Amino acid sequence: MVEMADLLQLVVDEGVSDLHIEVGVPPVVRLHGDMTPLDLPPLTAEDTERLVKSFASEVHIQKIQEVGSVDFGFAFGDQARFRVSAFKQKNCFGTILRQIPNTLLTFEQLGLPDSVKNLLYRPRGLVLVTGPTGSGKSTTLASMINIINNERACHIITVEDPIEFYHPHKKSVVIQREIGSDTISFEDALRRALRQDPDIILVGEMRDLETIEAAITAAETGHLVFGTLHTCGAAETVDRIVDAFPTTQQQQIRTQLASSLIGVISQELLPRCDKKGRIAAFEIMIQTPGIQALIRDNKTFRITSELQTGAKHGMNTMDMHLFELYKQGKIAYEEMVNMARDQQDLINKAKELAEQLEEEGN
Repeated sequence: MVEMADLLQLVVDEGVSDLHIEVGVPPVVRLHGDMTPLDLPPLTAEDTERLVKSFASEVHIQKIQEVGSVDFGFAFGDQARFRVSAFKQKNCFGTILRQIPNTLLTFEQLGLPDSVKNLLYRPRGLVLVTGPTGSGKSTTLASMINIINNERACHIITVEDPIEFYHPHKKSVVIQREIGSDTISFEDALRRALRQDPDIILVGEMRDLETIEAAITAAETGHLVFGTLHTCGAAETVDRIVDAFPTTQQQQIRTQLASSLIGVISQELLPRCDKKGRIAAFEIMIQTPGIQALIRDNKTFRITSELQTGAKHGMNTMDMHLFELYKQGKIAYEEMVNMARDQQDLINKAKELAEQLEEEGN
């Protein structure tokens, strides 16, 4: 009989990112981006219920029964933490667990440039880390908070759903609040945070108008605010924020964003081709007078060209970084093209590179 502790130990030992427990299939793991069934019998409804109940609290089980699902975090001894989504499907229990790395990465390990690290020392402003689910946004943000915690004497407040990385007090004092158990919502926690003498505020997810508005206000009133959005690219991020507001407020929000948005880091995780594992590709936008003007004047369609020419400020487009990783032999041609915003442009550049290498070889 398969036991949850054995499955979690396997996840930790093999560096698995996600574990899927569902009726009708064996336990399935996601390793380096690929879904792989374990060599075990398919799980029955009794198996999945027993496995979920072996680590979920009575409160969590009750919530599944009442509303159909629950999200929470839990620790597997001192080896790892997991972010859990447990649910009912076809009237059976199921769960997906994502492993949260115990070791926070340095900027060098993440592959982020100094231009982004400089944002961590700004006295105020809004820094957004964006990308699809599973692109490593939480890891990047936790690493940023860890650097501030190590190097600055600040009061840091994080609002998360659920708490993923635990930050002990170091040079900074860190308060971590979890939606559901410590506070009712991101919006409420943000509003109250402003009365708790913060220097740094981390918003786990800017998922609605009220939370976005509260985050912008906090950034404007003298705080350094970090947040995430499920967007791909700097221009789309600005548009998504503006479009969340009623038409009558959009020009005012553009003006507020132009002054408060000091950086957008958009990321994607890709399989490496030079060794096992995955590597992050980044698009980086840093606040400059030119970027501010484009946001204020509703010309976000020109942000990409600003990034292409903004290398001296530490900016680059996603396609620029993808091509660089391909040139360095870290990602495969197919991965570069699949993730590209302008596929034809990168296909042409790869062809030119191949011709150039061929000429040099002759």
